[in-house]
Amino acid sequence: MKEYNQKDIEKKWQKKWEETDAFKIDKDDLKKEKFYILDMFPYPSGDGLHMGHTESYTSTDIFYRYKKMRGFNVLHPQGFDSFGLPAENYAIKTGIHPKKTTQKNIENYIKQMKSLGLAYDFEESVITSTPKYYKWTQWIFTKFFKNSLVYKKTDTINWCESCKTGLANEQVEGGRCERCKNEVVQKEVPGWFFKITDFADDLIEDLKNVDWPEHTKKNQINWIGKSEGSEIKFKIKDSDKSFKVFTTRADTLFGVTYCVLAPENKLVEELKESIENWDELGEYIKKTKKKTEMERMEGKDKTGVELKGIKVINPANNEEVPLFVADYVLANYGTGAVMAVPAHDVRDFEFAKKFNLPIKKVIESHTLQTLSQKGQYLSSNGSDDKGIYTGKGVLVNSGKFNGMDSEEAKKAITEFVGGKVTTNYRLRDWSVSRQRYWGAPIPIVYSPEGEAVAVPEEHLPWTLPEDVDFVPTGTAPLAKSKELYTRTEKIFGKGWTPETDTLDTFVDSSWYFLRYPDPHNEKEFCSKDRLKHWLPVDLYIGGEEHTYMHLLYARFFVKAMYKIGLLNFKEPFLKLRHQGMVLDEKGVKMSKSKGNVINPDEMVERFGADAVRMYMMFAGPLEDDVMWDENKVVGTYRFLEKIWKAKENLSNDTSAELKREIHKSIKKVSEDIEELRFNTAIAQMMSLANKLKSASLAKSEYELVLKILAPFAPHITEEIWSGLGNKNSIHKESWPKYDDILARDKKINFVIQVNGKLRDVLEIDTEVSEEEIKKIAKKSDKIKKWLEGKEIKKEIFVKGKLLNIIV
Repeated sequence: MKEYNQKDIEKKWQKKWEETDAFKIDKDDLKKEKFYILDMFPYPSGDGLHMGHTESYTSTDIFYRYKKMRGFNVLHPQGFDSFGLPAENYAIKTGIHPKKTTQKNIENYIKQMKSLGLAYDFEESVITSTPKYYKWTQWIFTKFFKNSLVYKKTDTINWCESCKTGLANEQVEGGRCERCKNEVVQKEVPGWFFKITDFADDLIEDLKNVDWPEHTKKNQINWIGKSEGSEIKFKIKDSDKSFKVFTTRADTLFGVTYCVLAPENKLVEELKESIENWDELGEYIKKTKKKTEMERMEGKDKTGVELKGIKVINPANNEEVPLFVADYVLANYGTGAVMAVPAHDVRDFEFAKKFNLPIKKVIESHTLQTLSQKGQYLSSNGSDDKGIYTGKGVLVNSGKFNGMDSEEAKKAITEFVGGKVTTNYRLRDWSVSRQRYWGAPIPIVYSPEGEAVAVPEEHLPWTLPEDVDFVPTGTAPLAKSKELYTRTEKIFGKGWTPETDTLDTFVDSSWYFLRYPDPHNEKEFCSKDRLKHWLPVDLYIGGEEHTYMHLLYARFFVKAMYKIGLLNFKEPFLKLRHQGMVLDEKGVKMSKSKGNVINPDEMVERFGADAVRMYMMFAGPLEDDVMWDENKVVGTYRFLEKIWKAKENLSNDTSAELKREIHKSIKKVSEDIEELRFNTAIAQMMSLANKLKSASLAKSEYELVLKILAPFAPHITEEIWSGLGNKNSIHKESWPKYDDILARDKKINFVIQVNGKLRDVLEIDTEVSEEEIKKIAKKSDKIKKWLEGKEIKKEIFVKGKLLNIIV
C-alpha cells in the first residue's frame, strides 16, 4: 500500500490549484446566494506569519470551503495592511526603501499562505500602500473634508518621542507607544481630526443590530463613555471670570468643598496675575506634560497644586472654596474642570484627605434616613471623615432640598443654579495626522493665504514622494521633499504648499473590506452593483485586541459614508468572532523577546499543512487560547493516516452501524461548522475514523467521509478523491446530506424525576414507546424507593427527554 506522504501530496495539489485558478470567484454572479467571510488582514512584517495567523486563517478557510460546497457564492479575500511604522523603522535602520521591503514581505506571506492550503485568490488582493488603493483612501478623506467630517486644529496630543509622531488615545498602552513601547508624552501639534464623536450615539445604539461577542460590545460602549449629567457655572471670586463643570451628580452640589482645573485649561493662564504661587504651579504643569492621558486618569498617587489667592463661589450656597490644578482632570474631557465632592466620590475623597480639605456629607442612604426619622440614628452635622457614600439616597445639609430624593434633586438643583442638563462622552475625535513618511499623503494643499483645499479627484492618487530622507526629526519627512512642493505649485500655482503629514495607518484599514469586491476598479472605490450585492460582511474573524481601534474606526467610516450617501448600510460586520492567542507548551504567550515563537513554516515542513490545520482547530474552541504541543500534532497526523488507510479496505457495502455513524457525523460536523465549533467537529470525525477499520465500508460512504473532512484537510482529501477515480475537485462537490433517521442516536439518556427532582437516568432505545419507558422506570431500584407506599397522582412525559412522576 502506498504510504501517506504529505509533502508530495500537498505540493502537488497546491501547484494544481494555482494552475487551474481553483479559487477564482465570479463576483458578478447574482444568482447564487452570497456569503462574505473576512479575515483581519495582516501587516507584512519581516517575521512572516505567526501561529495566530495560522489559527485564524484556517478557521475562515474551513468556513469558506464549507459554504462553497453548500452552494453559496463565497467571497473570501486576503490582502495586506502595508503602510505604517515597522517598515519605515526598518528603512531607517537599513537604508532600504520601505516599498521594497514591503513587497518582499508580501511575497513571503503569500508563499506561506499557499503552503497552508489557504484558498485565497491573490489576484484580487488589496495592498494599502499601493497608489491604486490609497487613491481611494484619499478620495474618501476629501469627501469627509467637503462634508465637514474632518477638520484641522492645534491640540495637545499623545506624542511618541521615539517614533517622532502623534498617536491616537487608542494607540497608547499604559503610557507607552503600542508600536515601539517607548514613553509617550503630551505635545501641542497641529493636525487633522475625524469627527468620530458626531457618531457616538449611533456607535452605541447600533451594536444592538449586530451579532458580536457581548464583552466586545460592552468594551466599545465603555470606551465611548456616554454619561448624562449637568453643566454648571462656577464664578471666580472678585473676578469676571468663570468656568463650567460637567457633573453626573448635581444632587451633591451643596457638598462641593473645592474645585479642580486641568493643567491645560486656558483659565489657568488667564488667572496668572492673581495666582500667588505661579512658579510652583508652572513647574507642576511642566511635569504633567510628560504624562499620557491614561497615566493621569489611572494614577494612584493624587497630585495637585492649589491656586493661592484664588477662590471659587459655589453657586448652590455662595460658599467660597479653594481652586486646584491637578493632572487627573483632562482638558479635552467634559469642560476641563471638575467640582469636587469628597464625601461622595472616591477620587475626590482621596485628594481631599491628602490635602486636608473639608469633607461635607450631603447624601444619606434611604436606610439611614429611615433610622434617623425613628430616632435611632442622628444625622451627621455635615462633616464626616470616616468614609464616603457614593450611592443614591436622600439629601441632607442641602438647604431647601433637604429630604428630596437624590435622583429628583439632580434636575431641581441644576435648574436652581441656572445650569443645563447635557450629555458627555469619553470618546475624543480621532487624530489621523502622522509626522512620518510611510503612509498615504493627506490630500490637502494650502493657498498662499493659508486656506486648506482638498486635492481634486483628477489629481488622485496624490502620490507619496520618493526624494525623502526617512529619518524622523519631529518634522514631517514630506516637508523635505522638493518634488512634492514643485508638484503642488505646478498644479495649483505659485505660493501654494502641500500638507506634509501622512494618514494614520488605521485610516487605510477602516474601509479595506469595501474594496475587496472590486479591487481593480479605477473609476469607483467599488461599483454600486457589487457594493449592493456583497456588503456588509457576513462573518468577520480576528483578534479582540482590535476592539478600541480598528473595529471602532471601521464602524465610524461606514456610518460617515452612509451619512454622506456613499453606502446604504450602517454596520460593516454583521457577525464577529474572535480567536484566542496561541501559547507555547508552558502556556506562555509567544513573543520574539521570549524566544518561544513557533514558525508555521517549520511545522508544515515536519507534519504537513493538513495536520497543522487540524491541530490548530482541534486544540480548543476558536475563542479560547491554544497551547501549542508538538506531541499532539502527531495525533492529528495519525488521524489523517487512518483516513488514508481506509481506502485500501473498501468493500461492496457499508455495515449498518457504520452507516449510522457516518450520517450522525455529517449532521454533527455540519452543525458544528455553522457554529464555528471546529474542535468538536474534528472530535466527531476522529471518533468516526476509529470505526472505519473494524467495519465494512463502501466507496460511496467513504466519499461522504472525505467530503466532510475536505474543508479541514484539503490536500489529503483531494488526493484520495482523485485516486478513487473522480474527475472534478472534491472542493467543487456538494456538501453531503444526512439521512435524518440514520443520524438519530440509537440510544438516548432519559431523565426520570419524582416530584420534579432527578432520581435516575436511563439509557433507552429511541424507538421504545412511552408506556414501555414508564414500566422500565418504575422497575428501577432508584425509583422504586421513592414510590413505595405512595399513590401516583400524575405522570408528565416529555418525548425524548424525561418522565416526571408526581406522588
